Parts: sequence; C-alpha cells; structure tokens
Amino acid sequence: MNISKKSQFSELINQHKGIVYKVVNSYCAHKLDKQDLAQEIITRVWLSFDKYDAEYKFSTWMYRVALNVAISYYRKDKKHHDNVSMEENCIFNIVDMNEDDSKNEDIKQLYFFINQLDRLNRAIMLLYLENESHNDIADSLGLSKSNVATRIGRIKETLKQQFMQQAS
Repeated sequence: MNISKKSQFSELINQHKGIVYKVVNSYCAHKLDKQDLAQEIITRVWLSFDKYDAEYKFSTWMYRVALNVAISYYRKDKKHHDNVSMEENCIFNIVDMNEDDSKNEDIKQLYFFINQLDRLNRAIMLLYLENESHNDIADSLGLSKSNVATRIGRIKETLKQQFMQQAS
C-alpha cells in the first residue's frame, strides 16, 4: 500500500469528516446503524479513491459517494424492515453541536422539515446547506443545474410555509 496515498486519504477524510457525520445522521436514527453506515461510507470512499479526479472538489465527490452509499444502505436496510417508513427510520439529527439553544431549536426544526422531503430533495438540501454550488450539486446527484435551482427554490418555499404554519 502506498504510504503517500494512505496519508493523503487520511488527511482528506479528517478535513471532510463532517460530510460523513451529516449523511449518516440524515439517513439513520440508531447508533449502530450510524456506525455501520459511516464505516461503509469510509470503505467505499477508500475503494473509489483511485477514481477521484483531483480536477474536482474532493468534498463534492465525497458527497456523491456518501449519498449513493447511504441510499443503497437504506434500500438494503428497508428490505429487513419493510414495515418501517423512511420518516421513522431516518431522522435528521445533525444538530448535536454546541450552539446557542435558540438557534439550535430553529436548526432542529429546519432539519425536521427537511426530513419530510423525499431522498433526492433531502440530498439537494444537505448539499445546499453545505454551501455547495448548483453546479456541484448537479454533478453530485446527476441532475441539470436548472433542475437543481428549480428544486431548491421550491424546497425553500415549502420550508418557509412550514415555518409560517408552525409560528401560527
């Protein structure tokens, strides 16, 4: 094994471990499932590392791999738990960071609403909230830039309405 490759991989994973946490937390509610999925993502990123084209941002490529693994993992897991819905199984639980409580509650509510979205729109918002460009989101998910822009606009409007309904 090439020590340089291993070192480069470790450094990139360390820099972008937040991607793994966010994807894992957005697709799994249970601690053991999260650990399994995180391991699977890291393994797949490692196995695909030789295919990474340094011309593109590593984070965009890693999101693509992580989301594909998470969706496959969910499908496989769903076969074992056919009676459990996506909403019951997969909860956005990203906000365990030490933030101000009022902001934390708003963020939790945002992620609760995002969790109600279908898998594709959830993935779009996850990337959008990471400040990925529309081009990068489109590349990661195999969509057109205009489709991404349209979906983001619609999702934002839906989220705005949900917040307004909650405030009433």
